[in-house]
Amino acid sequence: MGKDKMESSKLLKRRRRRRGLFIFEIIVLVILISGLIVYAKINSALGNITGGDLDITKVGVNEGVANDEALHGYTTIALVGLDTRTDSDDQTRNSDTMIIASIDHDNKNVKLASLYRDTYLNIGKKYDEGNDIYTKANAAYAVGGPEQFLTMLNKNLDLDVSDYVTVNFDVMVKVIDLLEGLDFDLSENETVFLNDYCKEISRVTGEDYEELPKLAGKYHLNGVQSVAYARIRYTAGGDFTRTQRQRAVIYKMVEKAKNSDLAKLSKILDVACQPDMIESSLTKSEMLKMGMDMLTYDIAEQTGFPFYHREDPAIKEVMGDDYVLPITLKANVIALHEFLYSGAVYLPSSTVEEYSNKIVGKSGYGEEDIPQNSDNGQLPIEAFQ
Repeated sequence: MGKDKMESSKLLKRRRRRRGLFIFEIIVLVILISGLIVYAKINSALGNITGGDLDITKVGVNEGVANDEALHGYTTIALVGLDTRTDSDDQTRNSDTMIIASIDHDNKNVKLASLYRDTYLNIGKKYDEGNDIYTKANAAYAVGGPEQFLTMLNKNLDLDVSDYVTVNFDVMVKVIDLLEGLDFDLSENETVFLNDYCKEISRVTGEDYEELPKLAGKYHLNGVQSVAYARIRYTAGGDFTRTQRQRAVIYKMVEKAKNSDLAKLSKILDVACQPDMIESSLTKSEMLKMGMDMLTYDIAEQTGFPFYHREDPAIKEVMGDDYVLPITLKANVIALHEFLYSGAVYLPSSTVEEYSNKIVGKSGYGEEDIPQNSDNGQLPIEAFQ
C-alpha cells in the first residue's frame, strides 16, 4: 500500500462518525452490500424509502449522562416494527417491535437490545397536554409518533437517539423468500402457534406457506413461516422469548445475505426498497455513505430489556394491568449502558432517578426486590447459528 493510501486509511479510521446505520429487518442487508452494487441502481432504489417526517426539536434528550470520549465511535439507532395489519395511520399504531441497536465503529460490531413492549415506563404527555403518562412502552409511538417514541427511549434510558427506522413486515416475507428461507429448531408448541400466525400473515401479504406437522424438530421456514415464528408470543416466556425469536430472525437474515451472490442481492434491493415498505429519518446520502463502513460489521451480542423485572399476577393487582415492571429502572438502565457501550463511564441522570423513584412508589418494589437471576432473554450469538 502506497504512502498516500496509508495516510488516507488512517484518516478514515480517525474520522469522527456521528451517525451510523443498522436498519431493522432487511434494509441493513441492502446497505451492507451497497459497495457491490452499481451506484445508480442503489441511488434509484433508495429513493423509494419514505423519509421520516421527524421534528428533531421535539425529541427530548438527557444531557451529560455518559463520558462522551468513551462513546466516541458509537452510534445508536432505534428500530421499530409497526403493526401493518390495519389501514390506520402509522402514528395511531403501537410499536409491535422495539430494538435499540448500538453500532461500535471501532470494533466493527453491533449489539441489539429489545425493549419489551409491556415495559412500564414514562411515555410523556398525550398530545402535549396534562401530566406525563406511565404505561406500556409500546404506546409511545401511537400517542406521539417517532418524536414521542424517541423521547421515551432517551428520557427513560439515558440515551441520545435521533434516528429511527420503521419497517413493514411484508418486506421480511419477500426478502426471506429471496434468501431461500431460514432454518430453526422448533418445539411442538412453536409449530402449533406458528401455523396459526401463518394464516393471517399469508392473508395480508398474499404469499403462500405449508402447514408444519405438530412435532418438535428442525425446520426450513419460508418467508411467511419465518415472520410467523418471530411473532409467536404465547409459549413459555411470553414476550421475552418472542424478542429472542425476532433477534434470531434478524441474525440469520444478515448472515445469509452476506453470503449471497450479486444477482440475489440485487433482487433483494429491488424488493426491500419498494415504496411504503420502509420509513427512516436517515437520508439517502447517509445510507449510501454508511453502507461501505457496514460491509464487514457483525452482530456481536443481543439481549432484552429490562434485565431485572417482574411480570406476574401480583403486579397486575398493584398496577392495574399486565406490565413488565423494571426493578428498578435505575438498576436496569445502568446494566443497559454497560451492555451497549463497553467501557463507557455512566452515572444515571436526575431524570432517570426521578422516573425510577416514581415507579418504585407506584409499585412498592425497590432496590431490595431486584431479582438475583432475572430472565433478560439473552442468548449467545452461537445459539442462533
